[in-house]
Amino acid sequence: MVGKPKGWFQMSQPIIRDMDRKDIDAVEMIERETFSTPWSREIYLKEIEENKFAYYFVIEEDQEIVGFCGVWFVFDDAQITNLAIDKRHRNKGYGKMLFQYVLNRAIARGIHQLSLEVRESNETAQSLYKKFGLQPAGIRKQYYTDNQEDAIVMWVKL
Repeated sequence: MVGKPKGWFQMSQPIIRDMDRKDIDAVEMIERETFSTPWSREIYLKEIEENKFAYYFVIEEDQEIVGFCGVWFVFDDAQITNLAIDKRHRNKGYGKMLFQYVLNRAIARGIHQLSLEVRESNETAQSLYKKFGLQPAGIRKQYYTDNQEDAIVMWVKL
């Protein structure tokens, strides 16, 4: 009988699902370590419980939330509100999986274009978005309130 090699174990596959109330503590922690002006718990509660255009998703592995993404679907347009991966889980493909999932959801809804703002200094995120066909379309001067950094507006036709 052929068995598994000694010490071998199977990791679970990442799961992407809708964010709910019980996820907010983990999302807030990722938000605080990622963004210099993090959103509050109250903002997330309003987004997932009151904003009819807002959809938020978490990606988890081994029952641990490793990232999240928010998007607004308004008629045939989508706007990414935020996307973040826990520091300990970056550069493992979670951001790419999550972004692909959101794009697939947008396409399934008949969305024609997707846009987002990204810090001018965040070259890692820009690189990810370019892999999905997003292109710079403009600059929002002094968009970020913490340091007045410009935001690059990126978009793609779906």
